[in-house]
Amino acid sequence: MNTINIEDFLISGKINIKELPTKYNLDAGKKTIEKELRQVSENLADIQNTMYAHGKYAVLFCIQGMDTAGKDSLIREVFKEFNVRGIVAHSFKKPTPLELKHDYLWRHYIALPARGKFGVFNRTHYENVLVTRVHPNYLKYENMPDIKSVKDVTDKFWDRRFEEINNFEKHIATNGTIIFKFFLNISKEEQKNRLLRRLNKPNKNWKFSSDDLKERKLWDKYLACYEDILNRSSKAHAPWFNIPADDKPTARYIVAKILYDTLKTYTDIKEPELPEKEKASISLYKQELENE
Repeated sequence: MNTINIEDFLISGKINIKELPTKYNLDAGKKTIEKELRQVSENLADIQNTMYAHGKYAVLFCIQGMDTAGKDSLIREVFKEFNVRGIVAHSFKKPTPLELKHDYLWRHYIALPARGKFGVFNRTHYENVLVTRVHPNYLKYENMPDIKSVKDVTDKFWDRRFEEINNFEKHIATNGTIIFKFFLNISKEEQKNRLLRRLNKPNKNWKFSSDDLKERKLWDKYLACYEDILNRSSKAHAPWFNIPADDKPTARYIVAKILYDTLKTYTDIKEPELPEKEKASISLYKQELENE
């Protein structure tokens, strides 16, 4: 099985999104890849347990991608070995009436993971420069003072929003949150195949919506917005990774390996030691229990 190099997936300079790969060859069969993923997932769970005891870092795992990119199943498979106490997942959909009474970042701030935990954002704060950019009429529901109509949504507005998002990430990174952002990059042909699969399999019909086809017609607009997102917000403290996602097992393994290989470089994440007085009395505590 091929060894992956994080740098091959990192967005570290200006990119043309149509040149980014949607396929990657690990030179291994599905069973081998799934076996390796289980091992990496177990290793990640061990790191999380240590982080929980250490209590000084949080991890924010952000995942974006076109419909059918495999976000839900990737989250399930990558984190399946975790203790549930150590991970909290949020799926950000259409804002609720309460969320719309606050600024657009409010619901993301209050969902941030506590130190010692992993937080998963399935669809993220980047929906606010993605869906609302493809459908600017949605912004009217945010009831902002300076947006009276779509005509008020200018390039200056999007510049400001990107600055706010970048500042948000800089702030939480400075205060101990390790940020990972993954773009699951599938081809239009693969999306077509996955939508057809949902229609052809009765037990998958529930996943299909006619809106999927409406949004598919806007593929190029979404792709242009994703390109802008990757170019304007991949920072050293909050990097974006392009994950070739036409093959689900491969995508899951790559994401897990990037997480693990990055987190194990944090050599200061260690289990806390007992106070010297407690440590010196361990043998006495053992003796007390054994003599009960």
